[in-house]
Amino acid sequence: MWRSKQTASGTLVLNPPPSFPLPAKPVIEAETASQENLSIDGAIEGPISLKCHTLTVGRTAMVKAEVVAHEVIVYGKLSGNLRAGNRIEIKKSGSVIGDLTAARILIEDGAYFKGKVQIERRKTPRN
Repeated sequence: MWRSKQTASGTLVLNPPPSFPLPAKPVIEAETASQENLSIDGAIEGPISLKCHTLTVGRTAMVKAEVVAHEVIVYGKLSGNLRAGNRIEIKKSGSVIGDLTAARILIEDGAYFKGKVQIERRKTPRN
């Protein structure tokens, strides 16, 4: 099943046969809503709604979505507009292509961001 090659230095190299399919990264296409915090470490496409909770996009994640959440923390890749009730954080390993709307926004040195930023102040009653 596996073909081997002997190199001049005597090391053995194994190569898969040409018909052996390499696994593709599966993509979940869904509309996602949750009543709890959500962490994503895979590939997902579709709107995500976590109005009172936190969305964490892991280092290996590839997300293509419009996101509405209380907080969004991005370590991986995200393409789409983000709207957070509190804050959005893009970590140094993170990449975001899309518009950001939140009361607080943090983009670490080394992170990639392409889009517009809109600061939306929370309305709090004065005592």
